[in-house]
Amino acid sequence: GCTCLRIRKVARRVTQIYDRHLEPSGLTVAQFSLLSYVRSFDGIGIGALADKMATDPTTVTRNLRPLVHRELLVLAQDPQDRRSRRLHLTDGGREAYAAARPAWARAQRSIEQTLGSAGASALNASLEHVLEHLAG
Repeated sequence: GCTCLRIRKVARRVTQIYDRHLEPSGLTVAQFSLLSYVRSFDGIGIGALADKMATDPTTVTRNLRPLVHRELLVLAQDPQDRRSRRLHLTDGGREAYAAARPAWARAQRSIEQTLGSAGASALNASLEHVLEHLAG
């Protein structure tokens, strides 16, 4: 069987579970993840954020648009390099993240309950192993 196909199918199923839990917050799991990363790395550039998320800058930019439009994130000019822009969480973004965090935790628990604690731990360890070996 195709490893890529299996991973994509699992990713879609897991995304559906998280999105279903996060729906009342008005965020998708991709948007929640972006808020989480920017919260942790305030002032990060789009390229660096894409690297951290193991995706491309075009995808990050596309997923940022609704968050910037809702004023949860702001893209500000880098004072040291006027050609670059940096991401910052707004007060509204911090509030949206905090409000959505319990729903994310419920989704996380749902996955862990479905797979069992040992199964979820083994899956996460295996995924980290794969990420380390396939990086770059």
